Order: sequence, then C-alpha cells, then structure tokens
Amino acid sequence: MKKKLALTLTLALVLSLTACGKSQDSGSDEKSEGVMTYAEYVDAALDSEVVIETYVQAKQSWWEDKATLYTQDKDGAYFIYNAVCSETDYDKLTPGTKIKVTGYKTEWSGEVEVAEGASIEIEDGNYVAPVTDVTDLLGKDELINHQNKFVSFKGMTVEAADDSGAAFLYNWDGSGEDGSDLYFNVSLNGETYTFTVESYLCDSSTEVYQTVKNLNVGDTVDMEGYLYWYEGVNPHITSVTVK
Repeated sequence: MKKKLALTLTLALVLSLTACGKSQDSGSDEKSEGVMTYAEYVDAALDSEVVIETYVQAKQSWWEDKATLYTQDKDGAYFIYNAVCSETDYDKLTPGTKIKVTGYKTEWSGEVEVAEGASIEIEDGNYVAPVTDVTDLLGKDELINHQNKFVSFKGMTVEAADDSGAAFLYNWDGSGEDGSDLYFNVSLNGETYTFTVESYLCDSSTEVYQTVKNLNVGDTVDMEGYLYWYEGVNPHITSVTVK
C-alpha cells in the first residue's frame, strides 16, 4: 500500500514539474506551419494579412462578439483589436492562454494592431510575459520596439494634468466623469509624458483607478502597464505605487 502511494505521489510530482516547465517555456515554442515569427510580423506591410501565435496577457473588452486583447510572446507583443470572438471563448481567455490570430496588420495614430475582423483560435500552451523595465528608454527611438509589451516605469514624478493644477483628468480633455478614462502626466529627466488608465481595461473598481484618483502633484511613482501608442507613447497603466 505504501509502495503504491509512493508511486502515485512520484507520478503526481513528475506531472506537476512537467506542467510547470510547460508554463515557463511555452512562450519559446517554435511557430506552427504558416505562422509568422514576430520579426516577420514587424516586417509585414500595413494592411497585409498576418497569421500569428501569441499569448493573452490581459483582456480590454468584449461586446457584440468582438474582443480586444493585449497579447505577447517571448519576442514581442501584439494588440488585437475587435477580433471575432464568442462570449464563451472570451471567458476562456485567461492570462497566458495561447491563441492563433488571423487578421490584417493595421495602424491607428501610431498604434500597430491586428484588426479588420481578425479571427481567434484557442490553442494548447501557456505563457505569461515578465515585465520589462523601459524607464531608461523614455524619449528614445528604441522605445517603440517594445510597443504593446507589459512594461514598467520607475521613479517618475506626477505633474499637473492641466492649468488648474489637477493631478489627473477624466478623459484627455477633462470632459468625463467618474468611470471615464483617467489621464495623468508624469515626468522624468525634465520630459513629461501622458499616461492613461483605460477604463475598459481597469475600471473604477480597480486599485489602480483609485490610486490615480488620489495622486498628488509631486508624488514619485512606479508603474506597470501596456505600452500602447497614440500620437506617441501613451501607456495603458495597470498598477501605480506611490513611493
């Protein structure tokens, strides 16, 4: 009986280690036949069809059978906009889920994305990308090479969002209300940047939303989020820590 129990425990341990190994390494899997590498995706012309395999990192929204997702593999990140997706499949897209996406590479105000009615196919595999610190790349051309990745910014200073001295605005022009997107300015080395809490991604019930509402001009903050682009760098922030 003890021997049988020991064998069972050993088998369970092996399976557990195998599963852990897959979770850590699957982001490095070679692409399936007909699927682009990240480098091939980057080189693809705008408005051309692309086929990629990537891993869901966060979900922004779903409505009318369309999903918007932040995704990444070991080589780079892909923003999936309004891809065809049933609500049933959307519920399955937990962080790390591997998907195959077929759609068209497009650009909107500097943000490169896969859109135009892209399709999603759920595959076996799991990978959650580590955060990449891009603080030192702010203001440099190389920053765009990390577009859509899960990134961090450290030691930045909160600046006034408008002439009134407010630390944040509801919407980019202050026209919104509680529950709208939050826009706030942060600076580093004399340069100021506008960051956003995208309400579809992090609504007013989230910790990051409430933290930004309580910021004060002059606060020093560390942040994490997705390196979205709109007329320049405009990260969608998911975490703010006041130092």
